[in-house]
Amino acid sequence: MESLLLINDPVLNGFAITLELPNEGSKLDFEKELNGLLGHLKGHLHNHDITIEVIVNESIQSKKNFNDQDRYNRLHEINPNIDLLRTTFGLDLNV
Repeated sequence: MESLLLINDPVLNGFAITLELPNEGSKLDFEKELNGLLGHLKGHLHNHDITIEVIVNESIQSKKNFNDQDRYNRLHEINPNIDLLRTTFGLDLNV
């Protein structure tokens, strides 16, 4: 379930949550756990109007970092201060 939720960021529109997944198999796996997730969200948020819509979009590429350069670029996207850390401690990351 967690890996499916990390593939793409869900979009919230009112009480409807839309999640795009890359293939029909992922959608089926997600839908197996959907009732438990909805029950948890509705109970903890005290909102029984929440719905989750799953859309298959085969053009989605999963967010995987394949090499050191990709990992560094991803960390730099998250926190640009990583360059300050690298220069302060004289780290050579081969990037």
